[in-house]
Amino acid sequence: MDRRTFLKSLGIGMAGMTCGGVLTPGRLNAQGVVEGKEFLSILIDTTRCIGCRSCELACAETYGLPIPDIEDKSVFQKERRATETQWTVVNRYETSKGTVFAVKRCMHCNQPACVAACLVKAMRKRQEGPVTWETNCMGCKMCSFSCPFDKAILEYHSPTPRIRKCFLCWDKRLVKGEIPACVEACPTEALLFGTRRELIEEARTRIYTHPDRYVHHLYGENEVGGTSVMYLSAVPFEQLGFRTDLGTTSLPELSTGFLYAVPIIFVLWPAFLLGLNRATRKQED
Repeated sequence: MDRRTFLKSLGIGMAGMTCGGVLTPGRLNAQGVVEGKEFLSILIDTTRCIGCRSCELACAETYGLPIPDIEDKSVFQKERRATETQWTVVNRYETSKGTVFAVKRCMHCNQPACVAACLVKAMRKRQEGPVTWETNCMGCKMCSFSCPFDKAILEYHSPTPRIRKCFLCWDKRLVKGEIPACVEACPTEALLFGTRRELIEEARTRIYTHPDRYVHHLYGENEVGGTSVMYLSAVPFEQLGFRTDLGTTSLPELSTGFLYAVPIIFVLWPAFLLGLNRATRKQED
């Protein structure tokens, strides 16, 4: 039995001893994956993460990214950020309650600043929850600048740059009715997939049932208007490198007044950049 198979078997056994409404490994009662009735989300319970990096490997395999050496523990020596070639990363933190591992990736905001900032509508918030990217990108980097979590990553060194980030496996798995690859690969069910409403209920149940195990806060439930990736933790989230200064108002809502107050930004500037983008494409053709 190889290491990955062993870890997955271990995780299934551990999951059977925990509370919650899990029907199959890593998944709640999410019905009609592509019906779009409710946002689909991932709940990440950092108290269950063992730092195996199986999620990193699954993400890379699914999207044809460079395969990480998940046996290499030296990567934990410093905090990593997601990059254009590695969309999911696991970091190790030394906290007031010992070592904690946390996976970091795009948060898939309910009202994404990157989507609101995109001048050519290349960024898109799917009705099912994922924030995805389209090929009509003009490379202006507005999405990268606007992301409060620094997760919209542009291929800076490419002549035809793309946004490279977690898409919640929208195009590879969700449209087929499958759960995200990282969730399926997690051996301890530190990642749980379902509708956002279900996952919030599950998180609250865990906090209520084990009040000494968790801080009484679900990160992502309300931050910047809410996100489709949410976290549970045994320690305050700032100890895990999370921003705790974001507030609960979505960034597009905060910027609406400014955009309408400055018509040249809201009307003329996007039109100019869109025209420039189309002219450039015609020259390339």
